[in-house]
Amino acid sequence: MIWFLRIAFSFVIVCMLCVTSWASLQCTLWETPRAVATHPWFIATLFDTYFGFLTFYVWLAYKETSVIARVFWLIAILALGNIAMASYMLIVLFRLPANASMEQVLLRKTK
Repeated sequence: MIWFLRIAFSFVIVCMLCVTSWASLQCTLWETPRAVATHPWFIATLFDTYFGFLTFYVWLAYKETSVIARVFWLIAILALGNIAMASYMLIVLFRLPANASMEQVLLRKTK
């Protein structure tokens, strides 16, 4: 399962970096047309996305014990979204052996 997750999150980060780079080369984020930025579905999608980010962050804040790490990852997730989330997951997954259990992935490390 760990290998599958490593591949899945690697795929996510590569895709997100590619599509973000492509979009940035097309136009800057700041040039989003007003009609798009004020569209009800655009706004609903942003709310949905950021609530998803915050949901992931709640788990991350439980798993991380350092306040500095918690603050860093909150800022990273809010600024970079799925790029930061996939990065965090890859760090977690590559610190574990390939035969690690899902409990080791999901639960806080006991001292």
